[in-house]
Amino acid sequence: MLKKSEFSQNADKVSQWLSQFFSELERLPVKSKVKPKEVYRQLPAQAPGSSEAIEDILTDLQQIILPGMTHWQHPNFHAYFPANSSQESVFAEYITSALGAQCMIWDTSPSAAELEQKVLEWLQVEMDIPKSWEGVIQDTASSATLVAILSARERLTGFRSNVEGVPNNLRVYCSIDTHSSIDKAVAIAGIGTRNLIKIPVDKRGRMRTEALEGQIASDLKTGYVPCCVIASIGTTSRVAIDPLDEIANVCLQHQLWLHVDAAFAGTAMLLPECRWICKGLRKADSLVFNPHKWMFTNFDCSAYYVKNVETLLRTFEVLPEYLKTSTRGQVNDYRDWGVPLGRRFRALKLWFVIRSFGMDGIRARLRKHIELTKYFCNCLLEDSRFTLMQEPLLSFSCFRLAPQGMSNREQLNRLNESLLKAINESGEAFLSHTKIEGQYTIRMLTAQTYVEQRHIDKVLSLIKEKADILLQ
Repeated sequence: MLKKSEFSQNADKVSQWLSQFFSELERLPVKSKVKPKEVYRQLPAQAPGSSEAIEDILTDLQQIILPGMTHWQHPNFHAYFPANSSQESVFAEYITSALGAQCMIWDTSPSAAELEQKVLEWLQVEMDIPKSWEGVIQDTASSATLVAILSARERLTGFRSNVEGVPNNLRVYCSIDTHSSIDKAVAIAGIGTRNLIKIPVDKRGRMRTEALEGQIASDLKTGYVPCCVIASIGTTSRVAIDPLDEIANVCLQHQLWLHVDAAFAGTAMLLPECRWICKGLRKADSLVFNPHKWMFTNFDCSAYYVKNVETLLRTFEVLPEYLKTSTRGQVNDYRDWGVPLGRRFRALKLWFVIRSFGMDGIRARLRKHIELTKYFCNCLLEDSRFTLMQEPLLSFSCFRLAPQGMSNREQLNRLNESLLKAINESGEAFLSHTKIEGQYTIRMLTAQTYVEQRHIDKVLSLIKEKADILLQ
C-alpha cells in the first residue's frame, strides 16, 4: 500500500509515465493488434497477496496493458464517433479522483451542484438553447434518452406508471437509423420494443415526416397511444439530420414528447453558422449532446436539457428520511434528475475545458475540424477511383472505392471491406464502416482534439496505398 507521505514522488512517476505516453502516442498503433485472451493470459491467476511497488505496476501497464489498448486519443483515430479528451480535462479528472466526492445532493458537495448548474447555463447561452430550459449532466446520451422516455411515459399517464405499471399500448417513434440505445431505453422503460416504431428515412437518411404522421394516425385508429418521438441530429451511421422543425409540429399537434438526440453533432450548435441543424428546438421537450464526443472533455459527460423540470422531478424523485435536508427546495439536488443516486463531479472537467480553451478557442477548433473534413474529401476525389457517398457534413464524411469498370455491388462491398481491414491492420489509422442502401461504406471522422492536416495527409496516403495493393 502506498504511503500518503510519499504521494508526491509516486505522483511524479505517474506523471512521467503519462508524459512519455503522450509524447509517443503518434508512434503507437492506433488499433490494438493483440489476439483474443492475449492480455488475459499475461495476468496472474490470483490477486497479489502482498503490496507491490508503483514502479512494478507501471512496468506491467507499459508492457501488458498498453499493447492491448486502442488509442482513442490518437490523431489518426477516425472511427465511430470520437471520445475526445484534452490536457485540461485529464488534469480535472485527476483532481476529481483525488476529491472522491459523491455528489448526489447539494449537501454532499455544494460546489459540485452549483458548478454543474453554472457551466450548463453557460452552454445554454452559447448554444442558443431556450433560456427557460434547465440542464443536468448525465453519464451518457443513452442514460439521457432513457430519462426522456421515462419522463414522457409519466407525463402521458398522469404519473401513474411508476406506481401502477406501464400500459401495454404506448408507442414511441424514431427513424430506422436512430441509435440502438433507443431500443434499450424503450425496453427498460417497460413500454416494450414491439411498441418502438421505426419510421423510414429519405435518401439522405432523414426521418420522413409524412411517414411519421401516417403511422401516428394509424396507431390512433387501432387503439395505440402515441407517447414520444426521438429525433436524431446526427445519426450514428451517417450523421443524418432529421427535419426537427417538421417533426416538432407533428408532436405539438398530438401533444407528444419530443426528445432530440444530438449526441455527437449537437456540439456544432456552438457555431452560429451550424445552428440550422436544430431549427425548431424550442418546440421540443428535451435535448442531449455529449461534450465527451466533440468538446474535448473526457468520457463520460452528457449535457441533458429539459423544457419542464417539474416533469423530470416528479418522474424520478424519491425521498427517504436519510436524504431529507434543510436546503431542499432552495438548491438543485441532482440525484432527482436522473436514474442513479450516486453522481460523479463531472462538471469540474467541463469547467476546466471551457476556461482553458475559452469559447473562442473551442469554436476555432470545431471550425478547423470541419475545414479538414472538406480538405480530406477534396483530396480523396482527386483520385477518380473513389466516390463520396454523400456530401461532407460537419466533421464527418463517408466514401467508397469504386474503380471504373467494376459495378457489381457485392464485389464492390468485398473490395471496400478489404480496404478497411487493410487500413486498420496497418496500425497507422483506424476507420469504421456503415452500409448505405446496401453499399459497404467507409466512415471518416475528423474530430480528434489535436488532429492536424499532416494527420489527414497520412490517412489519405494510406488509403490510396492500400487501394493500389488491392487493385493490382
